[in-house]
Amino acid sequence: MEITLTGLVDTCGGTDNVRRVLRHQEKVIIELSALERVNQDALPIHAVDVSLRQITLDQPIDEGVLAALGRVIDHNLREQAAPFYSPSQKTDFHRPGWHINPPQGLLNDPNGFIYFQGHYHLFYQWYPFACEHKDKFWVHLISPDGVQWHTAPLGLTPSDWYDSHGVFSGHAMVMNDALWLYYTGNTRIGPERLRQTTQCVARSSDGIHFEKLGPVIDAPPAGVTEHIRDPKVIHDGQHYRMLLGAQREDKIGRLAQYSSTDGLTWHYDGLSGDSLGEHGYMWECPDLFQLNEQWVCILCPQGSPSPTPDHHVPHHNGYATATLEADGIRLDNWQVLDHGFDFYAPQTAQTPDNKRMLIAWMGLPDEVEQPSLSAGWLHQLTCPRELHWENGQMYQRPATALQSLRGPQQLLVINPECHSTTVDLGTKQFELNTTLPIPASGHYTLYFHSRSGMITPASSGKPSGCALTINGDSRTLILDRSASLATEGDTRRSIHLPEQLEELPLQVLADTSSLEFFIAGGQWTMTSRYFSAVDATFLALTRDHNDTPLPKQMDWYALKNASVR
Repeated sequence: MEITLTGLVDTCGGTDNVRRVLRHQEKVIIELSALERVNQDALPIHAVDVSLRQITLDQPIDEGVLAALGRVIDHNLREQAAPFYSPSQKTDFHRPGWHINPPQGLLNDPNGFIYFQGHYHLFYQWYPFACEHKDKFWVHLISPDGVQWHTAPLGLTPSDWYDSHGVFSGHAMVMNDALWLYYTGNTRIGPERLRQTTQCVARSSDGIHFEKLGPVIDAPPAGVTEHIRDPKVIHDGQHYRMLLGAQREDKIGRLAQYSSTDGLTWHYDGLSGDSLGEHGYMWECPDLFQLNEQWVCILCPQGSPSPTPDHHVPHHNGYATATLEADGIRLDNWQVLDHGFDFYAPQTAQTPDNKRMLIAWMGLPDEVEQPSLSAGWLHQLTCPRELHWENGQMYQRPATALQSLRGPQQLLVINPECHSTTVDLGTKQFELNTTLPIPASGHYTLYFHSRSGMITPASSGKPSGCALTINGDSRTLILDRSASLATEGDTRRSIHLPEQLEELPLQVLADTSSLEFFIAGGQWTMTSRYFSAVDATFLALTRDHNDTPLPKQMDWYALKNASVR
């Protein structure tokens, strides 16, 4: 009996009853909203799973019918997500004013960041229906400058047999005047949730409407677990290379590499990364690009050694210099990319003037208990950052286009006689620029998003707020967010300051519930979510001794909202 799309949908109880389609070992599995609506006598059913509301068919289905069924599910998912997709009109005092954040639901990794046909295109992982890590969609944003964004139609939905439990992360590539999205398709089979992983592609000629072409790599290579994901595709001048974060069967993280002449047919070339040793149990979100003719590879290793004793969570970020070889990539000189709390899954794009811009997820996979849950949304992205290669390392600086958000320049002069100073900025959205002297001994602390006269629960007698301390005795820069309304995850991070440094230029970009610190011209960055009371608009400064040197002055700007509409 030949199964047609119309016949399949009708016997499954109509288009609104079909929730998910899967394929496992050549058998097709259909998940339904209500099993009782199925005409079981009209289908060659192999098995019924009542607990999962799934039927397994005992007859293969034509690829064209499977693809058409995916379009039916795609239509259903878009209709279901539509009430959650419009930019939120709801206000709560934790929602960012100028960072990208979800209208509702959970946001995580940025995806497909690229400049195409005169605009930046950026996608991000999204689960619209709750603040949970479940079946991911791709939200699509478009911008002329990387700062002001507008919402395009949903990019991709988890609609097909190869991505029905999530359109996982990936990158974008321009080929043959079209925009190609490479991503990982995630499915889970049966009550044991057996993971099946494929690498997939979708294509668009107008940058708005995408056609899924399906898997281009249908299974992990030998010796690699199903934890292989987040494709990055480049052209090295001779052929296309695809890099994937991967896990060997002995639970060691590595890079898997494939090559192709057309971007569709891929040959497995092996694993790279042995030069970094046993550097974690899984590598995620690889990116590969050139800065000043230096190849750089960004990675997010899970379970790698902690750079400081303060780092307790398994999720890390960093980069290595890369040497492209015929059959792989050699990685050397591993360095941390961001020393703060909330920085993961960064993606970069080449700008029209050949600069390199980066945006990352300002969050971590295990941290979901945040105050914004009460308003129905979770997480945000970082500001766009320009990358530079200087003195053998990567520097990050806020994108120049962010200066369009500045209000009038304002000046804070610090009284050198005072032990402490508190100033009401009147806003949580600001940019601050100063130079921090490094004392020979003693310490002083800047408190951001502080409340006047309020005391932290962690240290009696000190102002509230996110504390940035310069300690001359230990020559460390310490970020402490223990006074945040949300303290899930680490609360302290630090950077050791080289002996030859006498002062630290500092630029801070603050939003309603986040702080991004750019230190020594972007040599280091520290990124943090920081949730505080609605009236926490004060900047405070204290020192341990009156002879401890302080910054002489601070320039600051209130920052306007950046629309996502």
